[in-house]
Amino acid sequence: MISNRRYWFLLFLIFLTYLVGMFVTLIENDSAQFAVMAMRMFQENDFINLFKGPNEYLDKPHMHYWLAALSYKIFGLHDWAYRIPAILATLLGAFSCFGLGKLLYNADTGRLAALIFMTAQTIVLSVIDVRTDAVLTGWTIFAIWQLTAYIEKKAVLNIILGAFGTGIAFSTKGQIAILVIGLPLLCHLAYTRKWKRFLSWKVLVALVVFGLAIAPMLYAYYHQFDLHPEKIIRGKGSRSGIFFIFWEQSFERMSGEGIGKNSSDYFFFFHTFLWVFLPWTVIAILAIAERFKTLSRIKFAYRPMYEFLTLGGIVLIFIVISFAQFKLPHYLNIAIPLFSILTAAYLYDLQQLFKDKILKLLLGVQYFILALVFIVSVLICFYVFKFDNWLHYVWMIPLMAVGIRFSMKREGYYYRIITVSAFSAVILNLVMNVHFYPSLLKYQSGSEMAKVVAANDIPVDKIYKLSERHTWSLDFYNKQPVTISSIEGIRGKKDIWVYVTDEERKLLNQSGFDWDRQYTQDDFRITRLQAKFLNPATRKKALGKMHLIHIY
Repeated sequence: MISNRRYWFLLFLIFLTYLVGMFVTLIENDSAQFAVMAMRMFQENDFINLFKGPNEYLDKPHMHYWLAALSYKIFGLHDWAYRIPAILATLLGAFSCFGLGKLLYNADTGRLAALIFMTAQTIVLSVIDVRTDAVLTGWTIFAIWQLTAYIEKKAVLNIILGAFGTGIAFSTKGQIAILVIGLPLLCHLAYTRKWKRFLSWKVLVALVVFGLAIAPMLYAYYHQFDLHPEKIIRGKGSRSGIFFIFWEQSFERMSGEGIGKNSSDYFFFFHTFLWVFLPWTVIAILAIAERFKTLSRIKFAYRPMYEFLTLGGIVLIFIVISFAQFKLPHYLNIAIPLFSILTAAYLYDLQQLFKDKILKLLLGVQYFILALVFIVSVLICFYVFKFDNWLHYVWMIPLMAVGIRFSMKREGYYYRIITVSAFSAVILNLVMNVHFYPSLLKYQSGSEMAKVVAANDIPVDKIYKLSERHTWSLDFYNKQPVTISSIEGIRGKKDIWVYVTDEERKLLNQSGFDWDRQYTQDDFRITRLQAKFLNPATRKKALGKMHLIHIY
């Protein structure tokens, strides 16, 4: 393993990247939406009912929103406060990768697994564009670690902690947590033949702990839905929140019922993996192939030097989520800890077995990825969004110089692979967090319009919109949701502000409304980047407009 000094230096850089990202404007849709949902909890002191805008929310349980609202309680209503639970959960995930890697292999593998996990592209993104997956991922790998430790050591503390972690994960996103925790454990039990570990009174204790952990979430669901069968949710009455979270949720997600369908591509997560696990993707693919080859050679017979928890868990999770009719890239986050441990074990074995030819080849691949990172960074900083402040050079040039220095250092291939890979992640994501996202988010009209509202002391309680079209970032930074109305609803009102699209502004004009002030912001769906937008010469053609007009 690399020296402690360098290891902690790399961890410091990636943690610094996380911290810088804390202060980036919230991104629409999901991140800003969830922040507003937690904001309502915080402002109304209502931790029982979940709402998405004006509508009751059944899709996901409460834990993510509770943690965000608690953070608001402690630190105030800020975008960085919303991200704190996600960062803490990610650090828990990294520590759990270390613990499970050490348990299954050795301490060096565990340390490397933690570094790989923290530098995987989708994990870095998950603490910036915060959704429920950061909390889910941290607690699922913690539960897997502790329950695996129980299987190996039979300690009651491990199964209690594992049950508690499972309860928190279940309270974050429902049945998928049980699946992600259960499938790797079943693979481990099948490979080690230690089924009798769960024929114990300790399992009953764990079930009690799990029940206590999920009780607050079940209580909230019961009060919001089970006590109110008259509520119509997704076109259905008599919805039981408890029945939904224990049974209906996964079937609705698999079929796309209620939430809709966005992909029937069964290979969606295979090609998505190519970018979400950067810069470690190629190494991970080889690690999977090598483990398959090894286990096939020994006909999956148990050998203490091998484990099937990570590979089996990855394969089964991939199969299950690939059949879902609604897919998003961040759904893969739950499997990233398993990829990290397997990849770390593979790299460590290559070094221990002196397989210099493979290591040399992998180093060449990682140099290529680093070169791509340099090219992308230069394009972002000098073409897509040109530097407009010389202070950017103060951090960028030294960082790249340090990266080049370590890349050129004459030392073993194994050590250079780790360093080059980590620096690739750090350089790319610092450029993204410090320069790309702040520049990109200038085209998110809601958050930009909120600055106009604040600068001009516009009363937020007098702002209306003419449809139920979501305005999450404007809602959050105004610290109050925009009031939903209609053209007829605002007719006769004086001294109000209306947040409208180009088409809605035309309708207002045609309906006889007059206004004396108007503020306009560029608008672009920034989570759906396209070449026309990224090209400065054609960017204006990709932009829409949003207007805030004062009706006097």
